[in-house]
Amino acid sequence: MASLSAPISQLTLKSTKIPKFNNPFARNPNPNFPKFSYHKKMSVAVVAATTAEKPKKRYPGEAKGFVEEMRFVAMKLHTSDQAKEGEKETKEPEEKPVSKWEPSVDGYLRFLVDSKLVYDTLERIVEKAAVPFYGELKNTGLERSEKLAKDLDWFKQQGYSIPEPSSPGVEYACHLEELSEVDPQAFVCHYYNVYFAHSAGGRMIGRKVAEKILNNKELEFYKWDGDLSQLLQNLREKLNRVAENWTREEKNHCLEETEKSFKYSGEILRLILS
Repeated sequence: MASLSAPISQLTLKSTKIPKFNNPFARNPNPNFPKFSYHKKMSVAVVAATTAEKPKKRYPGEAKGFVEEMRFVAMKLHTSDQAKEGEKETKEPEEKPVSKWEPSVDGYLRFLVDSKLVYDTLERIVEKAAVPFYGELKNTGLERSEKLAKDLDWFKQQGYSIPEPSSPGVEYACHLEELSEVDPQAFVCHYYNVYFAHSAGGRMIGRKVAEKILNNKELEFYKWDGDLSQLLQNLREKLNRVAENWTREEKNHCLEETEKSFKYSGEILRLILS
């Protein structure tokens, strides 16, 4: 054994074989060893991070709730004369400015009768609440059926004959009944557009028609018990709560029904000019 007092240079040290470190960045001579591409891995990581950070698509009005999404789509289906956001070309008689309308009392009565059938149907559906969330839409203060009954009774007292519902109202009522059972999202689209349209453009139409043929008589159809803006806000909140549980696909399906809602309502509105 070497003396500890001997110089270090004289000590005999056993050579220890240190295994080589497999550097993944170096070329590996073993062809069976999986190749590692640093740049490729980095690229994948960057793409993955970018994809993860990409914000999800926001739909117009989505930040304010689903009712605002429905409003946005509905406004696009108006003409520029009807709404500043309107994009539709004026094609049908009822799409012209109301100032250019030539309504008749008989036509207006047909409009009121068919409108009552639609409101009767909507209010019966939510009262029955075959779909649980329909119950959220009861007793909003926006109901119109009883108001229309009073108006039709007034016309009767003036000597007018009250007609039976015509095909536009009957067809719309049947459509609503069917949707309410098999397609609740589409039903909500019609429910929203019927009530909110009447509270806005509908009021203006009622006022203009009354000026032309009713000596400015204000019908009950255009009166609400309580503050209308607050009643509408309450319904917005209810509809937004209902839609919170919907998938994006269900919401889009509801929005897609807007055009059909306008078609049915337009056919009833056209009765005023018949």
